[in-house]
Amino acid sequence: MTEFKRRIFYIGGFDPRGVRFYYHLLKEQVARYAAKTGEDVSVSPRQKASTIRSDWSVRNATQDVTTDYTFLRWEDIVQQAWIKNPLQLVTRGARTYLAHIRHLDFKWARALPNGPLVTMFYPPILAVVIPLLIAVPLALIGSIWLSWWIALLGGLAIGIAAAIPILGLIRVPWLMRFFIFNSELCTGEGTPELQARLDAFADAMDAGIDGDEDEILLVSHSNGSIIAMLALDRLFERRGGTLPAQFAVLTYGHSIPLVAGRRDATTFRRRLANIAARDFHWVDVGSPPDGAAFHGVNPMVTVAMDPKPRMDLLNPRFYRFYDAANYKTGFASKYEIHFDYLRVGDRVSPIDLPSVTASRRPIAAAVAAFRDIP
Repeated sequence: MTEFKRRIFYIGGFDPRGVRFYYHLLKEQVARYAAKTGEDVSVSPRQKASTIRSDWSVRNATQDVTTDYTFLRWEDIVQQAWIKNPLQLVTRGARTYLAHIRHLDFKWARALPNGPLVTMFYPPILAVVIPLLIAVPLALIGSIWLSWWIALLGGLAIGIAAAIPILGLIRVPWLMRFFIFNSELCTGEGTPELQARLDAFADAMDAGIDGDEDEILLVSHSNGSIIAMLALDRLFERRGGTLPAQFAVLTYGHSIPLVAGRRDATTFRRRLANIAARDFHWVDVGSPPDGAAFHGVNPMVTVAMDPKPRMDLLNPRFYRFYDAANYKTGFASKYEIHFDYLRVGDRVSPIDLPSVTASRRPIAAAVAAFRDIP
């Protein structure tokens, strides 16, 4: 049996934790994969290949597979965009939702799953409703002894202070930052730093896809799918519009319609249309309970009547791969569901990221194996 070689370029989501967190998560989950399959799988130490990438390898000695893993870093840009000032978060959030109302293609959005649309609009609603639910009863009670305006101001102050940890538990501030960042991509391609990083990502991939690998994957998660599209079109430009036959795209929990669904996102939509005109294999894995993912949505239909990429839209069916009790516990946390694509369940799925990384199966065979599971 000859060695199977794979190269993965990975672009993570809007997460300031960056490469250290995701390296340890993959290492932990690959160990879990090895324990469940009985295969001899190891993860090398990570190395800083440059300021914008970290590299490591995953070696499955049992199947004679080596996956060279390149983590394309942009957590510093996320950290710069991570709004800390509450007043600034509120004011920029208000501008974001006014822009959504003005520019979102609601005719197309009506055909989207309800979950992501609810997730999109519940942060500003809850950011107002929860403080008021606390403040109004306190103000009414306080008005028995105090002037109405003092009771109102006191109730609002207490309501806002008490609501902050509640809103944090349901991830409202994180979602607000997430939506603000993507809304601001609609007017161009982000900051000069982000545009330079996208060029660097394309350069890194361009320099790394002419080896003897049996498979090359561009893998992205969550908001990383939007970044991946901007980098992918740049890569096509550098390669004259064609990529190696063994190249494929794998997206987990994509959020591309957040930008593609905006009529004012002309630059992004142009790049997405360029991608829609190319011939390559694209696999998207999105779970219906994941409110941060546009499951079952081919994002290219916003810009092309007949997209050329061979698209597989898959529901990961987590309920098949987790014991009932564990699935129920995970289902209760929408935030954790959004990361289950990157984990191994109680049973190994052919399409979770650790399995794709460690297995000898090319992505097309992994999709076929997944579809064969009843």
